[in-house]
Amino acid sequence: MADAIDDDLYQRTKALLEPGEIELNGAIVHTEFDGSEDVQMMQATIDIGDIIADHSGYDPTDCFVYSGNDDPDFSSNQHQGLTLEDEEFVWECQQLLREGSFDVVIYYRASADHEAILGDVRELGFDVTGVEGE
Repeated sequence: MADAIDDDLYQRTKALLEPGEIELNGAIVHTEFDGSEDVQMMQATIDIGDIIADHSGYDPTDCFVYSGNDDPDFSSNQHQGLTLEDEEFVWECQQLLREGSFDVVIYYRASADHEAILGDVRELGFDVTGVEGE
């Protein structure tokens, strides 16, 4: 956690990974996008989701982003990556506007290659903090 910018955000993300039906890991992706750059923020989310899909054994072109616009349990900046064929969970995220820029809290199956995901997200030019589940 040495590179976590915000301990509170790290702890809240860690709580999302608490044992449930699926073992999860996650990442906090820090961006420089401000509130007016929602299109760039969504593209970054898609790019990060493609990285997660790839390192989870899925072909990113066989996945789609569900934004839950018709689901009262979803917030406006909450998205899921699901498979096209059977809508299987690949990843889920929340885009949080904090202190003037977006952070993406994203989580995915613990069976995915966590370190490779973090490395590829860094290659996109973002600061990222990995969060491992229990």
